[in-house]
Amino acid sequence: MLIPNQISVEKLSYELWEIQGVQLAIKRLDQIHPLASGNKFFKLKYNLEQAKKEGKNKLLTFGGAYSNHIYATAAAAEQEGFQTVGVIRGEETFPINPTLNAAKEKGMSLHYISRSAYRDKESPKFIDELREIYGNFYLIPEGGTNYLAIKGTSEILSNEDKDFSHICTPLGTGGTFLGLANSLLHHQELLGFSALKGSFIHQEIDGQLKKFQIETHGKTKILNNYHFGGYGKHTAELLDFIRWFYLTFQIPLEPIYTGKMAYGVLKLVQKKYFPKGSKILLLHTGGIQGVAGFNERFGLSLPL
Repeated sequence: MLIPNQISVEKLSYELWEIQGVQLAIKRLDQIHPLASGNKFFKLKYNLEQAKKEGKNKLLTFGGAYSNHIYATAAAAEQEGFQTVGVIRGEETFPINPTLNAAKEKGMSLHYISRSAYRDKESPKFIDELREIYGNFYLIPEGGTNYLAIKGTSEILSNEDKDFSHICTPLGTGGTFLGLANSLLHHQELLGFSALKGSFIHQEIDGQLKKFQIETHGKTKILNNYHFGGYGKHTAELLDFIRWFYLTFQIPLEPIYTGKMAYGVLKLVQKKYFPKGSKILLLHTGGIQGVAGFNERFGLSLPL
């Protein structure tokens, strides 16, 4: 069973929002586990328990070449005694990047498929083909989002967070956003900052809310104008912001999810989106392990 470390909530002191009469804090989910950090801890927690109940000793999941989910699954599975298979989007390249290399070191077998074939990753035929190769595995979907993941992410907010008026989170496959929506209090607003380009994310999340029968007690809102070009994309402005955030608060962010979310929150503060007296909680959903690969790929030196 994954054992969590204590999570801290750190106040972010800065003149701009203090003048505007709002308070910001960040919940350091990246501190919850040395390997399966951030929201991945909550997504994997009950899936690993279920795999054990079913007597499975092998996990199979999906992700891109720099996937935090791939890394976290490999690390958590090794600790819990599982074998793992990662189905990786794209062709195998050398040298192997730090994320996939770390997953291999944790015992994960990497199965590369083309981007076109990856689109069929949820088809029963494709899953059956993988079972012929790898045997009777426990399947965890891309990003880890399923019913058990949402059960886990519903536990992210605790009683200590009840005084916050706004909860801000990065948004990818939706598993964290759905869990937060499920546990939201009536006076709270949940803001999801999409890392994906396009308005389709609104329909996708609406569909997931219905699929998993989530009826939130608070308000929810998705913002899709802080993606910096789309998933995995970045600009010099975003990178400069991540460096500024680290220098100002001594907290590292990464450019795929948390950096974009934090940038979006601060832009909303500048635009006076939040009413005076608002208490705003940012969720640091982890993913810092991916910065090493990002730096290597683009020749950068973002703080770790």
